[in-house]
Amino acid sequence: MRIGSVEFEKKGRIAVITLDEPTKLNAISLALREGIIESLARIEADDEIRVGILTGRGDKAFCAGADISSFPATPEQARSFIGDVLPVLEAPERCRKPLIAAVNGVAFGGGFELAIACDFILASERARFGVPEIQLGLLPGFALLRLHAIVGRPKAKEMSMLGEPIDAAEAVRLGIALRTVAHEKLLDEAMAFADKLAGKPQMAVQMAKSFFNRGLGGDDMRYAVDAFPFLFQTDDVKEGVAAFRSKRKPEFK
Repeated sequence: MRIGSVEFEKKGRIAVITLDEPTKLNAISLALREGIIESLARIEADDEIRVGILTGRGDKAFCAGADISSFPATPEQARSFIGDVLPVLEAPERCRKPLIAAVNGVAFGGGFELAIACDFILASERARFGVPEIQLGLLPGFALLRLHAIVGRPKAKEMSMLGEPIDAAEAVRLGIALRTVAHEKLLDEAMAFADKLAGKPQMAVQMAKSFFNRGLGGDDMRYAVDAFPFLFQTDDVKEGVAAFRSKRKPEFK
């Protein structure tokens, strides 16, 4: 079943959500956002589904982040943009059923945030993770609130301030990903893991997720809503976005 730019497939007790815009590296378009929200709602509503898997179409990308072609141009548009995108990125946390991110390629920016909002990450050996927003004169929103709790404060600062990606092995070492998997076996491994979770007592599984996720969201999300538009007022952002679109190195002032 196709929902927006997402393929939704129910396989017994497991649902597979596939981000399906491979020519755009599964960047977070409006159609992709709509598909994610509707697919997670279907998982919530279907009592037969016990576990969800989120992955990307193609061999290059799980999700490369925001669709720069539709990037906001003004602080006002930026506030509206982050208000629309943030609920999608945090939606896996709000889903009461466990979700596995099967990361098949790059997971950058919003794609990285979408992955860490899931309960578990299985990473292909080809996977790469990063928050490259600093290259545009920006900072991550959702990840800036979560990353330090996963990797520690110094490493979170390094990743956010330099914007350099890490590979799958480093992601496992830092506690971002659960384990690496051979690329061609990624979905099979995710299905096997999901099947194990599906066989456990579901009330206890859902309560465990609720317990470990307690305190997430709420007032701290105001940071992203307020800071993102503020940064859009700077000349650095205009230069960063222009350089990205022109495929040249930015010259920040």
